[in-house]
Amino acid sequence: MMRPDIGRIGLAVTSGSHAGLSEGEICSAIEQALSDHIDKLRKVLIIPPDITRIHSGAGMITQHLYRLLNKNCIVDILPALGTHVPMTREECALMYGDIPFERFIEHNWRRDVVRLGEVPAEFVRSVSEGIYNEPIAVEINKLLLDPSYDLILSVGQVVPHEVAGMANYSKNIFVGCGGSSMINGTHMLGAFYGLERLMGKDHSPVRQVFDYAEENYIKELPLVYILTVVAPYDDAHGIYGLFIGRDRKYFEQAVKLSTERNIIFTDKPFSKVVVYLDENEFRSTWLGNKAIYRTRMAIADGGDLIILAPGVNKFGEDELIDRLIRKYGYIGRLNILDLVEKNEDLKSNLSAAAHLIHGSSDSRFNITYCTKHLKKEDVEGVGFRYFPFDEAIKLYDPKKLEDGLNNVQGEEVYYVSNPALGLWADRKKFFAD
Repeated sequence: MMRPDIGRIGLAVTSGSHAGLSEGEICSAIEQALSDHIDKLRKVLIIPPDITRIHSGAGMITQHLYRLLNKNCIVDILPALGTHVPMTREECALMYGDIPFERFIEHNWRRDVVRLGEVPAEFVRSVSEGIYNEPIAVEINKLLLDPSYDLILSVGQVVPHEVAGMANYSKNIFVGCGGSSMINGTHMLGAFYGLERLMGKDHSPVRQVFDYAEENYIKELPLVYILTVVAPYDDAHGIYGLFIGRDRKYFEQAVKLSTERNIIFTDKPFSKVVVYLDENEFRSTWLGNKAIYRTRMAIADGGDLIILAPGVNKFGEDELIDRLIRKYGYIGRLNILDLVEKNEDLKSNLSAAAHLIHGSSDSRFNITYCTKHLKKEDVEGVGFRYFPFDEAIKLYDPKKLEDGLNNVQGEEVYYVSNPALGLWADRKKFFAD
């Protein structure tokens, strides 16, 4: 059976509707994009995001793809876990509906990857303006190289991101289905370069590394991207753009729309920002620290960030990373860089070091985690302030707060109901670079 000519697969659909694209419009667009190939396919691999991207729309899209393709061919699903914990049966049901759990394959970033080559140090040095001078190995899950797959469909959301600048596209492959070298190297590259310089922007140093790897190592894979742009409306989330194709132009169109929909510019920084973390989505500070880096450019010097985190019960997504976070803490960029040079455990786990940099305010503003499951000594032990969740919601009740500015007992508070959906930035700070 001949593999499909993926160069012929391409479609972009956007909506000016208040609520975004309907499920019917999304499903019709997918069927249209794949219509010439559906009857010829015998085995397909779908790579969606995991439960930490539950609001991406990818769960619904994956369900539709399975129903569409399962009639004629074998469909395997490989959630792009990266370093995250594997999804449970219950989480798969919550995100992907009635797809049989047996169709899901777990990605292990330490065990399941093969090395394809490397991005040379000279290239990394050039794109990082001389800041980072190490080669970065290109490793991906071995399943992607299985010649029995006629088509690989990578599904995910384009949104501002602390490492890549804008999430998804080839990041879903090289990090979501990648190995330790690529994950560690790109995370540290982004941290060295400066997350405030790259968040919300295409062509960051990390994105250029992904582009190099895409062009030089996986160009021949039968890979097609299905990209969404999601933004909140009323009490829900809408998909305002769907971009299907291998060509980078579809990613660039998604980036343009995400810039319009997902970056919330402010005319001044705020003294107090309150962020709520959905307990179904955020169960570790590794994930929950989106509350920090997605809002840091909107927080005034000396200000306060209050994080309402009812589901957070650990720091890292695996035991090793959790131990490293507990050991070193969120103590600022320069301190972490110094510790990397002196400690082999951090040097061997650069993604953890990068995460510690991302999760620190560098003493510019105060960070308070309000938790149910982590103890006061645990939270304070990694460098945050602590306040009990049940006490915090008496002051900052998510049911009463609205996204944006609120008056709470005479105090101006800026509220964010889900940090995963955007980037909040003082206009002057965002365009300072």
